[in-house]
Amino acid sequence: MTKINVISGFLGAGKTTLIKKLLSEVFEGQKIVLIENEFGEIGIDGGFLKEAGVQITEMNSGCICCSLVGDFGKALEEVLQKFSPDRIIIEPSGVGKLSDVMKAVEGVAEHTEVELDSSITVADATKCKIYIKNFGEFFNNQIEYADTIVLSRTQNIKQEKLEETVKLLQEHNHKAAIITTPWDELAGSVILEAMNGRNSLAEELMREEHDHHCHHDHEEDHSCHHDHEKEHCHHDEEDHEHHCHHDEEEHHHGEHEHHHDHDKDGCCGHDHHHHHADEVFTSWGKETPHKFDEEDLKKVMEILANQTDYGTILRAKGIVAGTDGTWMQFDLVPGEYEIRKGSPDYTGRLCVIGSELKTEELSKLFHLE
Repeated sequence: MTKINVISGFLGAGKTTLIKKLLSEVFEGQKIVLIENEFGEIGIDGGFLKEAGVQITEMNSGCICCSLVGDFGKALEEVLQKFSPDRIIIEPSGVGKLSDVMKAVEGVAEHTEVELDSSITVADATKCKIYIKNFGEFFNNQIEYADTIVLSRTQNIKQEKLEETVKLLQEHNHKAAIITTPWDELAGSVILEAMNGRNSLAEELMREEHDHHCHHDHEEDHSCHHDHEKEHCHHDEEDHEHHCHHDEEEHHHGEHEHHHDHDKDGCCGHDHHHHHADEVFTSWGKETPHKFDEEDLKKVMEILANQTDYGTILRAKGIVAGTDGTWMQFDLVPGEYEIRKGSPDYTGRLCVIGSELKTEELSKLFHLE
C-alpha cells in the first residue's frame, strides 16, 4: 500500500522547505516520488529538489487542481506502476484548491492500492490575514481541508499577532493541528506526530461535502437539479466585482488588499466557487542566458517586493547566471526576498506569479528587452 501525503500552501509559504525537512528527517530510506506542479510556464523548484535525490514528475502546463485534474490522476497511476513507491508526496500549485487534489486522489484510490496518509497546508504566519481577505477562495480552501497546518515564519511576528493568526485559522478549521513552533526548533518526528494525530479530518470533510447537496424527493416535484459533470451553476460575470482597497493597517511592505467580491449564491442557495486559478492569477516566465549583476538583481527584487507598478506580485523565483561567474537563486513574496548562491543550471530561468501582471514591463525590468 502506497501512502500519499499532500503538502499544499499558498504561494511562497515554504512548502519546498518543509518537504526537504521531512525527506531528510522523517522519510529517509523510503522510496519516495514527489509529484509537483507549479502554476506558470517555468518550473523552478524541480531543479532544487533533484538535489535531494527525489524522482520528480513535473506538470507545468497548468494548475494541478483544475485544468490538470484528469491528467493528474493518469500521471499518479503511471507513477505507481513505474516506481511502486512506498510514499508519494504531492505538492500542488500554490494557487490550487486542496479539495480538488483530495478528490483526484480519492478517484485513483478507488481502484489502486493507495492510502491518503495526511493533508498538510503550510501557511505564512505573517500573511494569513491579508491572504484570507484578498484570495480567500483559494487560501481558505487550503486551510479548511488540511489535517495539519504548519505555520512558517512564526519567528518573525510578535506573540500577540501569532495568537491572533491561530484564532483566525481556527475559525476556518477548528480540528486541524496547528504547528506554531519555528521549524528549526522542531525535530521532523514531532511534525510527523502532529500529522498522524489528525489524519482523519480530510476524509471527514470530504464526506461532509459529499453529503451537502440538494436532496431529491421523487414523490414531489422539485426543480433543483445538479449536473455534476457539467456544473450547471452559472454566474453572471458582471456580478463579479473586483475591488482594490488600501487599508493602512494591512498595507505593509507594499502589500495591498485585492478583494474579490464574488456572487456566492449557486444552485439551491449553496455556496459554490467555480473560479479556476487561471481566472484570478497570471504568471510570467522566461528562460534567458542574460547575466545579472547582483546589485541590479537586488534592485529588481526591491521593486517587486514593495511596489505594485508591475501588478500584484505574490511570488517570484528563479535561478540566473551572475556577471561574476557565479549563479544566483532568488525567492520573493510580498515585502521580502532572498538571493543566495546556487549551482549552475542549463540556462537562466525566471518566474513571476500574481494578478494583473504587466508582462512587457516585467521583461524590461529584468533587462530582457
